[in-house]
Amino acid sequence: MAFRTCNLSARAVFLFNIVTVLVLVTYFVDLEKKIANAKYNSEQDSSLLNNQVNGALLSNSFSSQNLTVFYNRVPKTGSTSFVGLAYDLCSKNKFKVLHVNVSKNAHTMSLSDQLRFARNLSNWDLKQPSFYHGHIAYLDFAKFGSSSPLFINLIRQPLDRMVSYYYFLRYGDDFRPHVIRKKQGNKTSFDDCVKEGQAECDPNNLWLQVPFFCGHHADCWTPGSSWAFEQAKNNLVKNYLLVGVTEKMEEFVAVLEATIPNLFKGALKLYRKGSKSHLRKTNMKIPPKAETVAFFRNSTVWQLENDFYEFALRHFEYVKSRTLKPDLSAKGQQFFYEKIRPK
Repeated sequence: MAFRTCNLSARAVFLFNIVTVLVLVTYFVDLEKKIANAKYNSEQDSSLLNNQVNGALLSNSFSSQNLTVFYNRVPKTGSTSFVGLAYDLCSKNKFKVLHVNVSKNAHTMSLSDQLRFARNLSNWDLKQPSFYHGHIAYLDFAKFGSSSPLFINLIRQPLDRMVSYYYFLRYGDDFRPHVIRKKQGNKTSFDDCVKEGQAECDPNNLWLQVPFFCGHHADCWTPGSSWAFEQAKNNLVKNYLLVGVTEKMEEFVAVLEATIPNLFKGALKLYRKGSKSHLRKTNMKIPPKAETVAFFRNSTVWQLENDFYEFALRHFEYVKSRTLKPDLSAKGQQFFYEKIRPK
């Protein structure tokens, strides 16, 4: 009988040890999970603190996968250089870059294509922020029941842009030097073209930046239309996140980096390296003579195009002054919440 009691005690001790081990294993597994969860929550809190100051979201909270920027680039305004920055940054900053190519280099779309494009851009789930670019006039996405992207653009002094394009068609550029351009071999200077009254140098050909911002209405493309001019200004102020000027591209890049850092972080440093700041340069340009400039300044088209450029420049300088320090670094958040009730 004593022998059996001894066996029962040994068995009980063995079972007790097994239970103890299981309890300890369960305890340490739970402890490990709690530590992991605490670490995760701490990282989340830290991330939240990095994105907020006194409850106000900072600009780097623009991390939504649905963030879409559309650069409806005006030709010969330095757009190739700027887009080069986006292509260099997209892998590092984890966003998609897409070029929108319209057939025959048209700057407007058919109504059916407008609807397709608006729906495509609004509904595509690319799982990442996206940057679209193309030579397309402003498009009113709300007209098609679609959410609008963040529009950005660059413009240039109108006569400088026209002269640059004139010589580009004859001499090409250093971006693709082996491409045969449409007017290659034509040695006529811009001044002589104007003197001879050739259609290519008609002041009406300045009419491009105003209609690009005006949009797809027929009157937008009527040279000298005061209605188009007012519509372009209205769209610039109400529907564009940022419009810079070619002559101040470095500042334009800096404002974008300060405003949308998850796309443009590192853009200013990359631009200043020089590899992208002059990506495309026309091989030869002859500045127009004073009499040529005077001829253009007498035209209604030049006056409206130039007024639009000056309007955009004033607005850009104001935006820059509120966003950047003198060294072009970001001023950071300049507002906060307080007196929040109930506590």
